[in-house]
Amino acid sequence: MHIAIIGAAGMVGRKLIERLVREGGLSGRTIGKFTLIDVFQPEPPAGFDGTVDARAADLSAPGEAEKLVSARPDVIFHLAAIVSGEAELDFDKGYRINLDGTRYLFDAIRIANGQDGYKPRVVFTSSIAVFGAPLPYPIPDDFHTTPLTSYGTQKAISELLLSDYTRRGFFEGIGIRLPTICIRPGKPNAAASGFFSNILREPLVGQEAVLPVPETIRHWHASPRSAVDFLLHGATIDSDKVGPRRNLSMPGLSATVGEQIEALRKIAGEKAVSLIRREPNEMIMRMCEGWAPGFEATRARELGFTAETNFEEIIKVHIEDELGGSLK
Repeated sequence: MHIAIIGAAGMVGRKLIERLVREGGLSGRTIGKFTLIDVFQPEPPAGFDGTVDARAADLSAPGEAEKLVSARPDVIFHLAAIVSGEAELDFDKGYRINLDGTRYLFDAIRIANGQDGYKPRVVFTSSIAVFGAPLPYPIPDDFHTTPLTSYGTQKAISELLLSDYTRRGFFEGIGIRLPTICIRPGKPNAAASGFFSNILREPLVGQEAVLPVPETIRHWHASPRSAVDFLLHGATIDSDKVGPRRNLSMPGLSATVGEQIEALRKIAGEKAVSLIRREPNEMIMRMCEGWAPGFEATRARELGFTAETNFEEIIKVHIEDELGGSLK
């Protein structure tokens, strides 16, 4: 089996690769080749004895999508994106990376399909940012997509393209609307939602973190471990069971910032909580007003997708996966 991962150098991409190598295959088939691309050179996976094509490439650059598709991967995970805050600040870059690169990939597959019937499974990471306020709580599966950010708009357009190209038989696409991933390991990124991870990750290792919004802000979360589970299930699910509505809101956990902090207090104590510094940020607070508070995710759950059910569990996953299983 040949697996391609676009955005392979990112956090979710790296974890997906590690999981695939550890499990040795997908749908009962052994993986013989990885094609790994990102704007930064991805690291070849440790412990993998098959063929690896790992290179730095920008999918929105001319010819790059065609080069990827020419190798005819069986499954393509499309994870690459400019995150929400950066897409809002740099309009042109957001549309180039998040929309143009996706369209180039889909068109390259369409042309290959016309040449020799090539029809891969395409797992596309979308986002709950495709929804915009005013929002009900919980948000039902049939709620309309009316994003209030450029990032959400770019993802919503890509969802429509994925559905149409799947309907036309060019590939088997499934769109995974990821919750906000928490706790993200590593350093803070440019995502406007990054503070959800920052206020837990840094205090857990004795470092200060900034909270730019009120504790009453409610949002939808899942761990990095669950994100990988979503992608793998999306790659193997019976396409006929998904039907024509190809984009799914994933299960997750709805919690307020205050509930996050209380979970941190229970696990790491008052000392960790005291490291959170309140610094209101007007731009982020305005963006938060349009963010999704929570979903029913009925279709996804019926199709076998699962996630954490409380924030203490999310923190424990981070401790297990990133901190060696215990706090220092």
